[in-house]
Amino acid sequence: MNIGWQEILLILFIALLLFGAKKIPDLARSMGKGIKEFKKGLNEIENPSEDNKSKETSEKKVDK
Repeated sequence: MNIGWQEILLILFIALLLFGAKKIPDLARSMGKGIKEFKKGLNEIENPSEDNKSKETSEKKVDK
């Protein structure tokens, strides 16, 4: 199931009709931020020891 350039143009045209030209950049920006936060969360799950070490050392400095 390959999507060709004609299908992509049709999808973009429908998105333009539904959301308008002013909303599409905002939607793309929001989607980019969401993807960035998702990747950040995945990274924290994969490497929790690195994050915990830095948090623990900063908490110890604050407690003193």
